Amino acid sequence: MGGCFSKPKPVEIKVEVVLPEKEREKEDMSPNGKASPLAYKANGTTWHYHHEDRPITLNPYPNPKDVVEASVCHVKDLENGQMREVDLGCGKALLIKQNGEYYATGHKCPHYGAPLVKGVLSKGRVRCPWHGACFNISTGDIEDFPGLDGLPRFQVRIEKERVHIRASKQALQSQRRTKVMAKCISLNNYNTSTTNVLIIGAGPAGLMCAETLRQEGFSDRIVMCTAEKHLPYDRPKLSKSMDTQPDQLVLRSKEFFHTHDIEVLNETQVAALDIKNKTALFKSGFKMEYNKLLIATGSTPKTLTCKGKELDNVFTIRTPEDANWAVKLAMSKNAVIIGASFLGMEVAAYLCDKAHSVSVVELEDLPFKKFLGEKVGRAILKLFESKRVKFYLQTEVSELREQEGKLKEVVLKSGKVLRADVCVIGIGASPTTAFLKQSGITIDTRGFIPVNKMMQTNSPGVFAAGDVVTFPLAFRNNKKVNVPHWQMAHMQGRIAALNMLAQGIEINTVPYLWTAMFGKSIRYAGHGEGFDDVIIQGDIDELKFVAFYTRKQRRKYSCNTKTPFVDMLRNEEVIAVASMNYDPIVSKVAEVMASGKPIRKRDVETGDMSWLTGKGS
Repeated sequence: MGGCFSKPKPVEIKVEVVLPEKEREKEDMSPNGKASPLAYKANGTTWHYHHEDRPITLNPYPNPKDVVEASVCHVKDLENGQMREVDLGCGKALLIKQNGEYYATGHKCPHYGAPLVKGVLSKGRVRCPWHGACFNISTGDIEDFPGLDGLPRFQVRIEKERVHIRASKQALQSQRRTKVMAKCISLNNYNTSTTNVLIIGAGPAGLMCAETLRQEGFSDRIVMCTAEKHLPYDRPKLSKSMDTQPDQLVLRSKEFFHTHDIEVLNETQVAALDIKNKTALFKSGFKMEYNKLLIATGSTPKTLTCKGKELDNVFTIRTPEDANWAVKLAMSKNAVIIGASFLGMEVAAYLCDKAHSVSVVELEDLPFKKFLGEKVGRAILKLFESKRVKFYLQTEVSELREQEGKLKEVVLKSGKVLRADVCVIGIGASPTTAFLKQSGITIDTRGFIPVNKMMQTNSPGVFAAGDVVTFPLAFRNNKKVNVPHWQMAHMQGRIAALNMLAQGIEINTVPYLWTAMFGKSIRYAGHGEGFDDVIIQGDIDELKFVAFYTRKQRRKYSCNTKTPFVDMLRNEEVIAVASMNYDPIVSKVAEVMASGKPIRKRDVETGDMSWLTGKGS
């Protein structure tokens, strides 16, 4: 029943297995010894799912040949709040001591392989130093993102003042663990015109929603539909590694979707929704009924309005094919990038040593000025110029000129004419929500879908996640924001799934993003929109710095005047942080933000970072 196909076809399917055979015995019993599948009714429909809490087996390593055990250190070698990477002979593990207890897990982040020993240990979890993913040190489960998998966990015992770890050799090699998932229970004589959960969009939000439902034991039908011809893939890599092939980008294999009964309808678009009758109308004319719906359609790149924007060698880098073809055309040729956005700057950096010339056209006077501030923007500009990237600032494109049907020149409003064999447009994106205009689902004036902390829209049973939403950001006093980042889409997809199962879980995560240029990464946590000041520590000219973005926090209060509310300034607080060559400070600050403790401007002005210490004990 699971699998990937282009067009829905009526089928009759019987699925008898609820879980993989090796999990069946322990899954079928509840703590009181009775069979434990649950069923509850939502909107008149019975939903089936099973307890996630599973008994721990006495022997987690049934294959003796797959087991290795080693003495890794003396008990006094590790203090509370410390982590150590230890070698078991056939692989490494991360040994952790917290509150007097020892834990052992995989030592690499399953996302991009970051060494977790360089991360941040805080209150029962370790945060990745590169991209902020968080893992429970007791279970290995992923608790914040990006990434899909958790860490393998290993047995720890103390004998004669020595710490011993017993582990699976296979887990030591893989350094990742996918949670056990339910499968679809018996569905007799149904056809593809009905589903229990319909997910529109197959980015990280949609994929995480589907996986979370299965992880939580949901055992009814799940259908994902996407306009893409590919399975869900790692889109942030498109601009950072442009010649990566589609099969190298996929987040999950075709077999994964088949095994876990998650249906993916590729090259399938929803044209309209009938919320009253819970029906989705596809562009092909096909209709599908659903019980719960997730809208995770992402965003559509903005394009130019000038003449020549339709030429074949003008790209917005939305698909692997776009990226592959653009880098091929740019080899030893002239490339022009429109927009000094994250995408535009990443593309410029990637093409720098491949193209004959790289030019960037930007309306502002500095790249990233509104997002990272003037000083950081100027430092990045200097870095790019040192790599022979030419900038044309405070100007726009007036025309894209062709010769024999191909782009030949980019004409700027300043009058400058740039030679161009390929042009990449990176001037932002708009939420893909036009198909919702007559649906009854609330859309704001910018095209975003407002949701609450449980990712619910104004329509019962309809959830939304990812680039298309505005939501209350907890650490910014529930300010309604749009955060179009990879990490946030993961979390929102998970929260939506949990609340489809009526778990009442609210989103409470700190945004975390990164960019990579010339082998250097900028990490960023928080939400700096509207910052008033930037405090920089380190050497920004050497590109080894941390920047704290502060804002005067405004509080409204009532008074007996003709103006019932007035703004009053309080102490300035840090609302975001960015760094380069300063790991793991962004992850440390993200942990403080996640704890709810405010960071004052005065805390970061002196350069004394003692307020960041003492989090791991």
